[in-house]
Amino acid sequence: MADRVRWGVLATGGIAAKFAADLVTLPDAELLAVGSRSAPAAEAFAERFGAGRAYGDWASLAVDADVDVVYVATPHAAHRTAAGICLEGGRAVLCEKPLTLNARQAGELVALAKERGLFLMEAMWMYCNPLIRRLKALVDDGAIGEVHSVSADFCITGDFGPGHRLADPAQGGGALLDLGVYPVSFAQLFLGEPEEVTARSLLSPAGVDLRTGLLLSWPGGQQAALQCAIDTATETRATLAGSRGRVEVPGGFFHPERFVLHRAGREPEEFRLGPEDGHRSSYAHEAAEVMRCLRAGETESSLVPLDGTLAVMRTLDSARRQVGVRYPGEDAA
Repeated sequence: MADRVRWGVLATGGIAAKFAADLVTLPDAELLAVGSRSAPAAEAFAERFGAGRAYGDWASLAVDADVDVVYVATPHAAHRTAAGICLEGGRAVLCEKPLTLNARQAGELVALAKERGLFLMEAMWMYCNPLIRRLKALVDDGAIGEVHSVSADFCITGDFGPGHRLADPAQGGGALLDLGVYPVSFAQLFLGEPEEVTARSLLSPAGVDLRTGLLLSWPGGQQAALQCAIDTATETRATLAGSRGRVEVPGGFFHPERFVLHRAGREPEEFRLGPEDGHRSSYAHEAAEVMRCLRAGETESSLVPLDGTLAVMRTLDSARRQVGVRYPGEDAA
């Protein structure tokens, strides 16, 4: 692979813009091309971020052989189609979370990537965050003993009217897939896939979940109490409790700037992002992981493994079945 990894971005919305802005901070990354269903939107995005190529359709981006990897930033409901087109075109893919609307669609993408020998990763930037990686290493090393329980919440409020993607079933709206994926992924990072999932929701008239609470249980008695909402604001905290201590991650647990480790019989220890870690909100961490994998010839990331992504999707599926959320066209490819 060339010294610079050449990226394509598929979609031109807010999260695509945030990713592109962070990508250009990496000296070994190049934003080469942009794809959109609207040629003017692609051209405006390309001009804004210095991309040399703008395509008014997804397929043209997917078959551009000069593009090493495509970042898919469409709404959830289009992930299966958009990422599939890119994989069919021979491109490696970094696809926004959740990878797809459901585990079946996610499994199809994973199978396609493996069949083509191509890299695929869900853009779970939390797993690539330097401080989350430090926390994972400490817990794996026994800093709090055996993990017994996890709690985490991701609840926001805003002007999410009928046309907003969070309120629209056709775009995979609701709290669970957009926000709940983070508490679930956080819990499963430390405890793996749960044996039982219990979910309760308040649904909107349109049929998306406004608020969802989950209780995950494991065979060893471990539990996770998780919340997400799009009509209620919380601090977005997380706590890990174990047999010999606990960890508290205040405010923005999915991209923290600090956490506090409480070990039994010792003074609390605070861990913070260092200057070498970059900004807490940077998407560059996940982009750098993708580029590391591509240069190493790897088809999946050890930080965001595909089996883990599929396990999270199964948990989200189970929760949605219990609360009665189903999306239009969900069974289509």
